[in-house]
Amino acid sequence: MKAVAIKKDQTRVQAPAFVEMGTLRCDICCEDFIVFHDSSCVDKKAAERQARWLEKVLAEEHERERKHPDTIQLPD
Repeated sequence: MKAVAIKKDQTRVQAPAFVEMGTLRCDICCEDFIVFHDSSCVDKKAAERQARWLEKVLAEEHERERKHPDTIQLPD
């Protein structure tokens, strides 16, 4: 796993070997997700693409009346 989004303030999942790249807030429910990259694969442009992808995924979850998971694996 090279990149992951973890729901902010949840306590079950940690990313100790990962670097925080930024935070994204769901426009609908206002839950925050922190985007992390593996420390060997830090890429700011990839993080920006992943944030746009994550926005779409979060919106789709609301359309399908699903809860957001604590972690979401991000595409490369």
